Amino acid sequence: MGCGRVGSTLALSLEARGHDVAVVDRERESFRRLGPEFEGRRVTGVGFDRDTLVRAGIEHAYAFAAVSSGDNSNILAARVARETYGVANVVARIYDPGRAEIYQRLGIPTVGTVRWTADRMLRRLLPHGAVPAYTDPSGNVVVAEVATHAEWVGRSVTAVEEAADTRVAFLSRLGQGLVPQPGTILQESDIVHVVTASDRLTEVERILERPPAPLD
Repeated sequence: MGCGRVGSTLALSLEARGHDVAVVDRERESFRRLGPEFEGRRVTGVGFDRDTLVRAGIEHAYAFAAVSSGDNSNILAARVARETYGVANVVARIYDPGRAEIYQRLGIPTVGTVRWTADRMLRRLLPHGAVPAYTDPSGNVVVAEVATHAEWVGRSVTAVEEAADTRVAFLSRLGQGLVPQPGTILQESDIVHVVTASDRLTEVERILERPPAPLD
């Protein structure tokens, strides 16, 4: 639902991957963003109206994305898709960060546009780990990129976890993600991503920014 820049890009990307796509928008002219090559359905109407959704094929849909410019319309359409038609994979774009958190806790996946953009800008401006890459809806658990002292190179992931009392979610090594095994050894230029309680993130950062204890 929504054929703005996000909706049209999403629709074209899905179709390019071989999926059948229907796009709903109340303005017929919005469909011009899809271009002449788009083979999916273009349905003019209100995205949370049941008749409109049925014309778009909601009864057979695998997933539904509500990405119009209105928070209320997006969340209402997402709820109708999930609760009335049983679509399992539903997501709504929400501009208001406060609303996004509320709906996440109600079990409706959202993409909070303002918070998402601000967080990613902060990650470019501030030191590694200053802003979590992921925070669960309750705000209790975070996944964050943390800086490690150079002397951790050559130590095992297990040693990192024991020293910081945390879990290493994954490593970024030479531009590739790597799920570590207990015996995985940190290499130069590895980037460590930890999963930890949000109130411990600062403590974990401070531990890993220091050299490890000498080996016995």
